[in-house]
Amino acid sequence: MVFLTLTRSGLALWQVDRFEGFDSFVKLIGSGFRIDLSSAAYLCAIPALLHPWISRTRFHFQWSYLLKAWFFVCFIAIFFFELATPAFINEYGFRPNRLFIEYLAYPDEVTKMLVNGHLVTLLIVFALLLLPVKKLWQFSDRLVSNKVDKVGFSVANRLLACLLLIVVISLSARGTLGHRPINPALVYFSTDPLVNSLTLNSTYSVAYALNQFGDEKNAAKLYGKMENDRVIELVRQESKQPLDSFKNDNLPTLSKRSPSFKGRPKNLVIILEESLGAQYVSSLGGIPLTPEIDKLNQEGWAFKRLYATGTRSVRGIEAVITGFTPTPSRAVVKLDKSQKDFFTIASLLKENGYETQFIYGGESHFDNMKSFFLGNGFTDIVDFNDIENPQFVGSWGASDGDLFNQADIELTKLHNEGKPFFSFIFTSSNHDPFEIPDGIVTPIQYNDKQLKQYDDKELLRHKAIQYADYALGQFIAKAKMQAYWENTIFLVVADHDARAMGKDLVPINNFHIPGVILNSGKEPTLDKRIVSQIDLAPTLLSLMGIENISPMLGQDLTVPTASNRAMMQYAENFAYMVNDEVTILQPSKPPLNFQYNYQHNTLSPIDVNHDTSEIALAHVLWGSLAYKNHWYSQQGK
Repeated sequence: MVFLTLTRSGLALWQVDRFEGFDSFVKLIGSGFRIDLSSAAYLCAIPALLHPWISRTRFHFQWSYLLKAWFFVCFIAIFFFELATPAFINEYGFRPNRLFIEYLAYPDEVTKMLVNGHLVTLLIVFALLLLPVKKLWQFSDRLVSNKVDKVGFSVANRLLACLLLIVVISLSARGTLGHRPINPALVYFSTDPLVNSLTLNSTYSVAYALNQFGDEKNAAKLYGKMENDRVIELVRQESKQPLDSFKNDNLPTLSKRSPSFKGRPKNLVIILEESLGAQYVSSLGGIPLTPEIDKLNQEGWAFKRLYATGTRSVRGIEAVITGFTPTPSRAVVKLDKSQKDFFTIASLLKENGYETQFIYGGESHFDNMKSFFLGNGFTDIVDFNDIENPQFVGSWGASDGDLFNQADIELTKLHNEGKPFFSFIFTSSNHDPFEIPDGIVTPIQYNDKQLKQYDDKELLRHKAIQYADYALGQFIAKAKMQAYWENTIFLVVADHDARAMGKDLVPINNFHIPGVILNSGKEPTLDKRIVSQIDLAPTLLSLMGIENISPMLGQDLTVPTASNRAMMQYAENFAYMVNDEVTILQPSKPPLNFQYNYQHNTLSPIDVNHDTSEIALAHVLWGSLAYKNHWYSQQGK
């Protein structure tokens, strides 16, 4: 308890500028104490209840040793998670959570990333962890000393002790006399997600996230309930589809969409750029790291205010490939019920006679991509093992240059086969630890004032972005000279920003990403509407000339009155933006409304708008309902 209070205080002092005043610090310590007490009660519950009995049997020696080992492991775990917390905050903006454990299923990729990009941090954490090992073992030994047993408690006294322990531990673990036991939402008090996360301890945060994997964070439990019919009514309304186009009660959002292009259906290539926020694109108000994307923005249909739905690659894949709305659960790419018969534009295009392909420079099994894609419409997977003579290989596989060289080979093959095709290309060079070929790009030269804004890691990121942009530009230039270019629509879009952190409940600016459609048939334009990633798939199908029946809720942006709304999932907070008004939903709390200033990237509180709050709730509930009830497919059309 003392250790956790000290580390929490230290983290708070480190981030003191995030606190509104001394009152906030007091609330942090008080709320944190309740969480720590609950954590301690859970760790002690079974040992405390069994000890008075087992310690009086012939198994007392084995029990003492087991108990000592249990407390030692608990102390080591608590130390480890707290020591790892500063690095995690630097990367993600809050304490370790489900992201800390989600990628343990991919040890090779994660180990390479940690060793190549975070070796110093790893060495420091484990060195600090080794220092107190002897003391912790001795302390654990004192905790389970048998001296108290020599007093010879009677059975009646031991029974009374157990009853008292049950009461004390139950109250401590629950943390409240209210209807529900203590949870993160109960102790959160700030509009800053980092400050809220500091009220927890990192062991509790990770354990709570692990527990949530079981129910996949049902949105209704987090944000509140709404009748299914009302949810369906609102999401249909906001899709801007004619209400008479929804005719399947078993698949409530299934509707027929007519394309804006009426000629021979076109091919499609989607290039998903890893971790590329608008903050790095000068034509979108960012720093000048992407001259090639800036050039493409002048040549194609570019989006000034396009917003990602989340902060992870699988969330970007979910939005761009399936058009599915974000949820507080893991992306559907990873969930069990969506591994087959879940709608993707690949499955739709496959039914329309298209060859469908995924091209990736790394191992396609990562993040469960291969399983999801093969089960939902993709017929061909090209990954690291298929890259011909890669010139540079990093932790995440072949470089973007090698990836695009292979993509050109694959697209040429598809074109020569004479069938329409859809190819999805996913880059990886702009990913921590930012390994790129030497001598390709020259790092940007910053003045002393600018350099103070960026640490060494951020400068490495900048260089990787420059390389990713260079490789993209080289590929597009080559593609323009190839036969497959003429009848192919290209979408270049980011999966998410590099980092999403800040003082706001949802840092809107860190969801702002670049996106541009080439060969759209439209004159070059910079579209200033608010656009969501889920709007891209319906728009592409419309531009391709594909009449379709699909369950997507995204809007066809070829319609002038479409969009001006976006939705974003940030950990357990959900934002729904209409024009410049943002509704933010938090677990077990009433909705909040803000005015977003696009120029200054600030959220200002405004009075609650019950209409937009209801629409926001409907959209965050829809994803959980659709997944649970198998509503997101083309079956039964």
